[in-house]
Amino acid sequence: MSTQPAIRLSGLTKTFGSVTAVAGVDLDIAPGEFFSMLGPSGSGKTTVLRMIAGFETPTSGTVELFGKDVTSDAPFDRDVNTVFQDYALFPHMSVLENVAYGLRVRGVGKAGRESAAKDALSLVRLDGYGDRKPSQLSGGQRQRVALARALVVEPKVLLLDEPLGALDLKLREQMQVELKEIQRRLGITFIFVTHDQEEALTLSDRIAVFNEGNIVQLGTAEEVYRHPKTTFVANFVGTSAVFSADEAKAVLGHSGACAIRPEHLEIVRGKTPSDSVTLKGKVAETIFLGASTRIIVDLDAGKRVAVLEQNDLAQTEATIGESVTVAVHKKFLAPLT
Repeated sequence: MSTQPAIRLSGLTKTFGSVTAVAGVDLDIAPGEFFSMLGPSGSGKTTVLRMIAGFETPTSGTVELFGKDVTSDAPFDRDVNTVFQDYALFPHMSVLENVAYGLRVRGVGKAGRESAAKDALSLVRLDGYGDRKPSQLSGGQRQRVALARALVVEPKVLLLDEPLGALDLKLREQMQVELKEIQRRLGITFIFVTHDQEEALTLSDRIAVFNEGNIVQLGTAEEVYRHPKTTFVANFVGTSAVFSADEAKAVLGHSGACAIRPEHLEIVRGKTPSDSVTLKGKVAETIFLGASTRIIVDLDAGKRVAVLEQNDLAQTEATIGESVTVAVHKKFLAPLT
């Protein structure tokens, strides 16, 4: 595999009037990587994707594709393709014609493009659906057609702009698994934009967390989740109890601001675990989540925390108003900057 980045962004900025949407992004994305850009609406992630695709022109900075500067190239001159949340399938065309359209535009003969389109449909598990119209498909099937249409032209990089956002939860989870399988099978670079942190954690080799036009943390899914660098990341990627430096010192005996994930807290019902910090409080609420229960505890120190307990492991059920002791092992106090 080439050591040259599939995508290199250098000093990339984008302003719209007085609004700075992207504020100087530097980023390398490796060949064959499933890379996610995660952040809330307005954080700059989609604007960066559109500049990679060529749909937006950077105010400053450069976009390179496998070492070639494509900053000024038109979208059709870049070896990338995009799948949008709105699949934009042609309603008057069959599924096969939709998938083959990009090859038709490129001048590929009928037999060649139909053969390639059938192979692409097979890749997304839609064998036998070629003669149908988009209106005869479910939302998940239309999503697969859009994916096949993007892949059939064999781009070096596939850009995915929240393509699963319109699907229901079960179908979205199913498509997450299938997307990852397809990406591994093809070995091409996928760049995935989402505001759904669970989706990013599920799919990604690495994640760039965006906020206010900047990348505020870059790392593997495990690194971003287990070791958030800032209060924003700790709260946006999952749920955390965030302690300022003063709170951490007074409540936890810890030097510096830190965050604690709910699954790292436990209600002590026997001997206190070794090398742990214990906190007194009262149960304010219990929320049954199926396999687990989220227990909201108001600490005597004035802080509210959430404790996540697996239901098959909990020794007894917590009750609202109950006085409890909450413990966290010191190794789970994630330092924040």
